[in-house]
Amino acid sequence: MKNKNHLNNKNIISIQKNAKEFLTKKPDNVSFEDLSTLREILHFSDWRYYVLNEPLLADVEYDQLFTLLKNVENSNPDWITEDSPTHRIASDITESWNTVAHRVPMLSLDNSYNADDLRDWDRRCKQLIGEDKIFYTVEPKYDGAGISLIFKNDILQRGATRGNGVEGEDITKNIRQIKSIPLSTPLSAIGIQEMEIRGEVLIPLSTFKKINENRAKENLSIFANPRNAASGTLRMLDPVEVRNRGLKALSYHVSYTLAQEGEEAARVLDSHYDTIKWLNDNGFATPYSVLKKMDNIEDVIQYCAEFEEGRDDLDYEVDGMVIKVDSISMQKKLGSTSHHPRWAMAYKFKARQGTSILENVEFQVGRTGSITPVAKIAPLGVGGVIVTSVSLFNEDNIIEKNLHIGDHVLVERAGDVIPYIVKPLKELRDGSQKKIIFPKHCPECSEELFKEEGEVAWRCINASCPAQVVEHLIPFSSKNAMDIKNLGEANIKRFYDLGLLKNILSIYQLDFTKIAQLENFGAKSVENLKNAIENSKKQDLHRLIFGLGIRFVGETTAKILAKNINHLLDLRNWSVEQLMELEDIGPKVSSSIYAFFHREENIEMLENLASLGVNMQASSEKSNTESALSNKTFLFTGALQQLKRKEAEEMVEKLGAKVLSNVSKNLDYLIVGEKAGSKLKNAQKLGTVNIIEEQAFLDWMKELNSTE
Repeated sequence: MKNKNHLNNKNIISIQKNAKEFLTKKPDNVSFEDLSTLREILHFSDWRYYVLNEPLLADVEYDQLFTLLKNVENSNPDWITEDSPTHRIASDITESWNTVAHRVPMLSLDNSYNADDLRDWDRRCKQLIGEDKIFYTVEPKYDGAGISLIFKNDILQRGATRGNGVEGEDITKNIRQIKSIPLSTPLSAIGIQEMEIRGEVLIPLSTFKKINENRAKENLSIFANPRNAASGTLRMLDPVEVRNRGLKALSYHVSYTLAQEGEEAARVLDSHYDTIKWLNDNGFATPYSVLKKMDNIEDVIQYCAEFEEGRDDLDYEVDGMVIKVDSISMQKKLGSTSHHPRWAMAYKFKARQGTSILENVEFQVGRTGSITPVAKIAPLGVGGVIVTSVSLFNEDNIIEKNLHIGDHVLVERAGDVIPYIVKPLKELRDGSQKKIIFPKHCPECSEELFKEEGEVAWRCINASCPAQVVEHLIPFSSKNAMDIKNLGEANIKRFYDLGLLKNILSIYQLDFTKIAQLENFGAKSVENLKNAIENSKKQDLHRLIFGLGIRFVGETTAKILAKNINHLLDLRNWSVEQLMELEDIGPKVSSSIYAFFHREENIEMLENLASLGVNMQASSEKSNTESALSNKTFLFTGALQQLKRKEAEEMVEKLGAKVLSNVSKNLDYLIVGEKAGSKLKNAQKLGTVNIIEEQAFLDWMKELNSTE
């Protein structure tokens, strides 16, 4: 068959050789013809890495080749193809998702819970078809988020969520971030113009465990299970975040095809088993390695039992097996009800659950101030471990599930996933149960807790809370904040453990005599640290604001605040409404700022910092040049030769301008360095943007600054 097994049949030695050659090339030396070979190398490498788990290139080599492709395409946008690997890059945040109709409704599956159910289904299928023998396929029932993919003219056109089964949300941008989904596939080689493919998006258990460990370190809420995390990730508005979650998509069904002339498509796609093999051979991750084709229901039953026994060894969640009639023509003959297809059946595994008693609830303060309720339950063996603590996540979860201390609760745990409470067994209540009271004050520092409107987490926003000290000190000392060199994360943790650092204020009260006695701290190191701390007192006000770690206040917002006040403590007198009048500050950010500056403890800390010489004053230099660039927008592109991008951005921001991230009709000036790419071309197409080369920009800045 033409183009069959097009990935498996590629010459690995040839691809490796070509890859090595491209590693020596510069963008200017890559021709239009070269690009197809470079894209082929990257597509093949993605398939080997994300589908087969057999990397062909070292990560650094892959990154270098990808960067080469991106640079060539930026310089030659006309050379970009629809299936280019660079189409997986998406940095723009979507405001909402559009609803789209599936080609064929995504129906649910009928469920069976024992062997007799399967035997009964087998009997019904044979009766309806009028055959004594039917071939079945058996594959895992993945516990993830359902998706629908549409390929047209060999190219991925659309990806959608399952939605209500008839319509889903168009999440194509996010689907492109999943590297186990190819951007193109050779449908035309088998006479197909359009194909709709069904699949499941998963987060492998090993990946899920790392995600939760990292979220715990950052004191973010822990995901209850991989399924919910995968589903939520698919609908995230920022594709960059989606890319970082490590999603994997498994394609397991072709629901619709629009064929071209010829018989090849019908021959390949008249068997579910052969269809999955074709998908597997052509770049998709599929269940083919564990897919079985059998001609009697007793073998099906035995395979289901064997798979259930080994489910704990898998790196993904399965909650059963799916049995399908293999023949597509027989599937069409059996048809569907309004709820489920008659030609498929889900055999559900036994749930790994148990019951225990909720004995108490402890409230833990995370390093960023969020309060997490943790249920203490009577020891329960479930999923192969003894469980005594279960996260309750937040107050809303407690209220929604109507949990009480003393309740009998149903606890579920699967594989390496954290245990969670499914529900209380209300029918077993005897009146002794007590309502769970969420605290109004921080368990660590006793300060009143704060909850942002629209959020579920209660937080302690006391900057001196003992539970949050280290987490506050690290960003405060960072390069983009107070820039205290020699006071990095390792030294902060070391000084804190030794009792030398207790809060932000204590940075400016350090006992250098004691530090000089520590191992690896010579006289020069102590002197450097002392000077760095002293120099930090003179930093611009926006750096101090950013370093305070006020929730939702990043560098841009810090600069906006600094630009609109004379002294930091002026913010004590600003209302939420006044804050919202500032550019780019909405209700959530303004409420957080207001809450911070209406905490007595925070004000006391700031007053003490001021008394120690830390600058609280906004720059008093208000020049004519500032008004010249006020409300003007800038964007920098290409490689700047005479200064760093960050320096250039700060240069215009000090003169009242705002830096954008993309070309748009709101852009006033595009400053271009060497090898400027698509942003320059987009600006030229708009025709409204002032395009200035680097040297001309520097001359302009010099002229403006000379008029101060």
